[in-house]
Amino acid sequence: MASSLQKAIDIVTKATAEDTNRNYQEALQLYEHGVEYFLHVIKYESLSDKVKDSIRTKCCQYLDRAEQLKAHLSKDTTSSKVPNGEGDRINSKSDSSDNQEQKQLRHQLESTTVIEKPNIKWSDVAGLEGAKAALKEAVILPIKFPHLFTGKRLPWKGILLFGPPGTGKSYLAKAVATEANSSTFFSVSSSDLLSKWVGESEKLVKSLFELARTHKPSIIFIDEVDSLCSARSDNESESARRIKTELLVQMQGVGNDNEGILVLGATNTPWTLDSAIRRRFEKRIYIPLPEVNARHVMFKIHLGSTAHTLTEEDLRLLASKTEGFSGSDIAIVVRDALMQPVRKVQTATHFRTISGPSPVDKMTICDDLLVPCSPGAPGAIEMTWSDVPSDKLYEPPVTMCDMVKSLASTKPTVNEEDMGKLEQFMQDFGQEG
Repeated sequence: MASSLQKAIDIVTKATAEDTNRNYQEALQLYEHGVEYFLHVIKYESLSDKVKDSIRTKCCQYLDRAEQLKAHLSKDTTSSKVPNGEGDRINSKSDSSDNQEQKQLRHQLESTTVIEKPNIKWSDVAGLEGAKAALKEAVILPIKFPHLFTGKRLPWKGILLFGPPGTGKSYLAKAVATEANSSTFFSVSSSDLLSKWVGESEKLVKSLFELARTHKPSIIFIDEVDSLCSARSDNESESARRIKTELLVQMQGVGNDNEGILVLGATNTPWTLDSAIRRRFEKRIYIPLPEVNARHVMFKIHLGSTAHTLTEEDLRLLASKTEGFSGSDIAIVVRDALMQPVRKVQTATHFRTISGPSPVDKMTICDDLLVPCSPGAPGAIEMTWSDVPSDKLYEPPVTMCDMVKSLASTKPTVNEEDMGKLEQFMQDFGQEG
């Protein structure tokens, strides 16, 4: 492989020399011959993808130059100079290699970064009024009333959302993206910014902020920011230290204008963050477990339009029984309860007929819909779910018994130890959300 690749390099080197000396006919033949050798190397030799891409890029340059020479020779204007002799052309390509690399990094970021407009409104987020107010100050108001944020009154540049898992930190970030209609939302994870190649991770971080400046006003949301910005120590790797340094410089460094850019971070373990990163998140908002009124609203939101027989009193009782549950825990309770009618259908041995809206057309009332029942119920027919026609099954509503049954089998995912650490961090560095 080394000899074939070296031969190809020797040929194009000679082609470049002939081109510089204006021996265009010889240069054309050598370019074509060299490209053939390169293509042979790509096809038959074992090379890394990065090397193959580099060779393909060079081949495109040589073929472009060969086409220019063909056009020039066909006009028979050998006495005139072909614009940009290949010796100069290759040198200029080398000079612009940094720009090409920057474009490649941007393309890589654009393909891995979610630039989205979710459809989640403030009203979809139960509670968290303090966090909503801070985010409106940082994002919504500066866009709507830019004249208010002049002089020394500047919007927040960095906001950290911290709290136990499942309390809506990422959900709140999506609400920000929806409400800030004119802002571009970059949602990145640590895998988008980390690379196995030395030095590329820092360039990805820099490219991310340059991309955000191009699309400003913009929001950079880094979920699980602790995976990138844990406290620096002597026994960490050099690459990890460099990416943290670059992130620090980009968030608040000399020569970097971050006007119109909000960095939004979310973490479950804020005490592991580096102190310098913590300082750059000017607002550190604690997203606690939902209180009773928020839990009441969450039960309503997660039930949605599903048929149920729960009253307001039932929902308030459920909210009082779920102390210590996160929003995610409540969602799981409701999802499990919504499956209870399906389980009733699956295990039923008897069905009876009732009247109700057709499953196919809700505007049509049918008298022969089937609903699961006990064997001793009036009109019970012995049959299983496989005997019920698909358009004749009446959807059993979710009941309070279903909710209580699901609640008994679901445990909260947050323990007291983690809550103690989070509340201590809030007292030391944060504010209530």
